[in-house]
Amino acid sequence: MNTFIAFYQNLGLALTLLVIGTFLLAGTIKGVIGLGLPTVAMGLLGLAMMPAQAAALLIIPATLTNVWQLAFGGHLQGLIKRLWPMLLAIFIGTGAGTLWIGMAGGHWVVRALGAALLLYALSGLFLPTLKVRPDSERWAGPVCGLLTGVITSATGVFVIPAVPYLQALGLNKDELVQALGLSFTVSTLALAAGLLWRGDLGGGELTASLLALIPAVLGMWLGQWLRQRISAPVFKRVFFVGLGALGAHLLISG
Repeated sequence: MNTFIAFYQNLGLALTLLVIGTFLLAGTIKGVIGLGLPTVAMGLLGLAMMPAQAAALLIIPATLTNVWQLAFGGHLQGLIKRLWPMLLAIFIGTGAGTLWIGMAGGHWVVRALGAALLLYALSGLFLPTLKVRPDSERWAGPVCGLLTGVITSATGVFVIPAVPYLQALGLNKDELVQALGLSFTVSTLALAAGLLWRGDLGGGELTASLLALIPAVLGMWLGQWLRQRISAPVFKRVFFVGLGALGAHLLISG
């Protein structure tokens, strides 16, 4: 408890409110469209703190919400059997990226985060859904996993290129939501291991991350309520536009 209080005392009131508001918004978006919590959290928190610190704060909210997402749907065993090469490559890529790049700080890391967000937004807005043939999954999955892992290790964002790849597999709605939860869980655990190895994830950061879990869960409940009342395609389009603007700001201002 002392480390929890000390961490947020060091952040100050303004940044503490930013953390709460960020995870409330990120959780709401995830509740509506099934993804976006770490992406939005890293983007907004990246405006006020270093990516390694922001990534440490999202570990517990991202892990628990993703485990919840992958636990329901009834397709977990089949998805693991189909996606394990990609999942293993994500873990390997994150580990290699931690050793090679890591979130050591500096303007280039912030710009890399902005570029990842902008690329993801543009792909969501303008690119048609790709199709991956079953006979191509053997090599495409591991390549996608390695790239996702390296990007995760540098920016804390693990949607590129994992999300477009999973969308291209032709999964039904329930399978896709569960596959996203599975991929994000592996990415979050790999990121946590990398941060722990580099000394960026200690007891204070983990304890402080518990605060972010509360608004994240509240946001997910709100998002699920909103999902029944608004058009998901319209919301998703607005989400990508806002995400692209945020990414462009980080890329330019660094």
